[in-house]
Amino acid sequence: MTNLGELERSIMDLLWATSGSLTANDARDALAQLPGNDGKELAVTTVLTVLSRLEKKGFVSRERHVRPHRYRAVRSREEHTADLMSEAFGEAVDREAVLARFLGSMSTDDAAALRRLLYAESA
Repeated sequence: MTNLGELERSIMDLLWATSGSLTANDARDALAQLPGNDGKELAVTTVLTVLSRLEKKGFVSRERHVRPHRYRAVRSREEHTADLMSEAFGEAVDREAVLARFLGSMSTDDAAALRRLLYAESA
């Protein structure tokens, strides 16, 4: 699974937060409004380059039938996170030890949610 760079992650965060699609200008304008950006505006060509890279990596799709092109996330943030977890778990030599450490680091609420999900799966 491909890791995301800082700007790629910021753009994906925007796409995951919207129910529709965004143009490169929409993304550039939204990025300029993020806390900690100090009003710095990226060039639209920079945003287009990042969107193009994300498309090649399979993270976004481009609506080519409209101008300007619009971009949307191919998968949800939750699907992406689950894929990362599966990949990391799949690389483990001692899966039981990894699970034990993961479960030990969970909050009480997360552990309760996991129990509910596991119980629902087995029912």
